[in-house]
Amino acid sequence: MMKSLPNDDPRNFIQQAKVHCAYCNGGFPQKHPFQDQRIDVHRSWLFFPFHRFYIFFFERILGNLIGDPNFALPYWNWDSIQGMQIPSYFTTPNSSLYHKLRNYKHMPPHLVDLNYDILSPKIRTQDQQVSYNLAFMYKQMVLANTKELFMGSPYRLGDSAQPGPGSIEFAPHNTIHDWMGGVDTPNHEDMGTFYTAARDPIFYVHHSNSDRLWELWTKLEGGRRDYRDDPDWLDSEFFFYDENLNLVRVKVRDSLDTKLLGYVYEEVDLPWLNFAPKPSRTKVQREAKKSSILASKSITNKFPLVLDSKVSIVVKRPKKMRSKEEKEQEEEVLVIEVSESQSNNVKFDVHIDDDEEMLSDQNHTEFVGSFVSLPRGNNNCHKSNTTRFMLGISKVLVNLEAEEDDHIVVTLVPKVGKGDVTIVSDEDWLEVALPKNASRLSVSHRTSRQPESQAKIRPLQIPKSSARRTDEECMVPRQPLIQTLLEYRIRQPKPA
Repeated sequence: MMKSLPNDDPRNFIQQAKVHCAYCNGGFPQKHPFQDQRIDVHRSWLFFPFHRFYIFFFERILGNLIGDPNFALPYWNWDSIQGMQIPSYFTTPNSSLYHKLRNYKHMPPHLVDLNYDILSPKIRTQDQQVSYNLAFMYKQMVLANTKELFMGSPYRLGDSAQPGPGSIEFAPHNTIHDWMGGVDTPNHEDMGTFYTAARDPIFYVHHSNSDRLWELWTKLEGGRRDYRDDPDWLDSEFFFYDENLNLVRVKVRDSLDTKLLGYVYEEVDLPWLNFAPKPSRTKVQREAKKSSILASKSITNKFPLVLDSKVSIVVKRPKKMRSKEEKEQEEEVLVIEVSESQSNNVKFDVHIDDDEEMLSDQNHTEFVGSFVSLPRGNNNCHKSNTTRFMLGISKVLVNLEAEEDDHIVVTLVPKVGKGDVTIVSDEDWLEVALPKNASRLSVSHRTSRQPESQAKIRPLQIPKSSARRTDEECMVPRQPLIQTLLEYRIRQPKPA
């Protein structure tokens, strides 16, 4: 029904997709005096709240069009064993949910690879793929135990876009976009690139599940804290059209309670919750390999470093052997400052204390994460960018029995876009004493920020007079109105 609406109706399916395009490709300027900075909701603390509101208003429009005020979007629970195939509702050619621009090789019974490599897809049995997916979800959900690691970095008025992503945003969020995208289109349209991703109906159930993971994360280990104690996050705002063609301004603070937004998620099993990866080698084997690397490599590495081949870097730890109390309150974080072209796909893997000649698979402890970037299309105003990629490693070092070590060996493995990434960090790659409940990330000397006098109240907001983009690809709203709420609904997983 949305597809049959007039082309200039903001509820039209393609116009709704253009709203997403505008927010990820710089469709809005920041407020004066930073109007030359363009807003991007990705790779920052805005990723989760923006997409929560985006699918919320999409859901309201659909419910209004079908005359069902209790309509709730389902979620594609790709983190559950039963949900690791594309739901059948999206694979039937005569269905309105079917979309031609998808990877035809990934239709059921093919299982999704939550850390998909678009150039070298892995061939695994179904049991192997399930195991890899569950181990990867554990890393992305359980090990990302601070707000910065899970939600992404603060993004305030005057800051450059994309300061740093959270764990779920890079993978499985980006990797599933890659996995779904077409194989015969220039930028793997539609799902495989940001400017067209929301033209595929599966985008919305994919993001429903990402939204569900945010809700789950806040409840792990007795409760984890996001940024709701930071007024700049709470007062950051977005614009959307609602089901009555009203232009609506909303703030992040209005997104925090899904019950007030009118929905909750049906609970399902979380098989990844206790699926902690194990080391691939014994401590003796790791120490022998590490000793040979330390003997052959300089402690100080030369940067910037173009990542065109596999490289191992020796990183000095700022602190070791912390007390139990310190471990409970602080997280040791690996910080990789990355400069990249955003015209192409980019992916590199990160390993710690691994054998660089025979690297561990992603279901082992030594593999700690992946940097995954999608192309943004012809209208992207962020042609290149520098961002901070952060990985929590406290539990990794415990599992590797490396807590007493003075150094760790970080191996970076380019998988996609070799030579398109430059590592710009200096030798001080580790941050320690990162409070798990702090209101904002402790800043290292490598991070460019506004002076403290400008950093006290700086919510990211859009000028009321913000003009529409001149190109036809992204329609953006221009005037603020008032948000209203919908009644209570339950989002359920879509059966395969």
